[in-house]
Amino acid sequence: MGRTPHGQTRQKIFRFMRQRLRAGLPPTVREVQQAFGFSAVETARSHLDALVEQGLLKKEGGKARGYRLPTGERERPFMLIPLLGRVQAGALTTAVEEIEDFVPVDGRGSKDDLFALRVRGESMLGAGILPGDIVIVRKQPAAASGDIVVALVGDEATVKTLHLGDDKIELVPANPHFKKIVVEPEALVLLGKVIEVRRLLEPTA
Repeated sequence: MGRTPHGQTRQKIFRFMRQRLRAGLPPTVREVQQAFGFSAVETARSHLDALVEQGLLKKEGGKARGYRLPTGERERPFMLIPLLGRVQAGALTTAVEEIEDFVPVDGRGSKDDLFALRVRGESMLGAGILPGDIVIVRKQPAAASGDIVVALVGDEATVKTLHLGDDKIELVPANPHFKKIVVEPEALVLLGKVIEVRRLLEPTA
């Protein structure tokens, strides 16, 4: 088979960039290289530069994730928050807080109030939270019944729906194949409330 014409490849790159940017996940040049299987990072850079010259993208100098979609109005500021390990949507798993990456979010407020976690497990399918999704979490020590939270039981973290009772707390899955977790109030540490879920519809590598 012959090589894909440059124009078609560039259109695919633009659609990829637009999808990522609209999701609030601006990719780096190397991520574009990996997504399209280019042998050299400069090939990805040349396509992106051409899209900038055509006015289809904007580029902020000095930033690895500096590509933006052009708009006729002032762009909203963004900030980067840490993506911390993974959280289990299923059985409890040992909490991991190593920083894997950084995720862009709306720049209003304080980045110290937010963190992100990548979900694994299927216990929250009914709530629209799938394995591989990234949840944006606002740090808070308490939440209302019915909120989706990231909770720590002992040294293990999980994402579930919070149900508050008179003398017990239930962490309830959104999948009938999983059991709810019942804990004593003193055994639960609430890490925060899930305020956003992000998902890529196309793999980046």
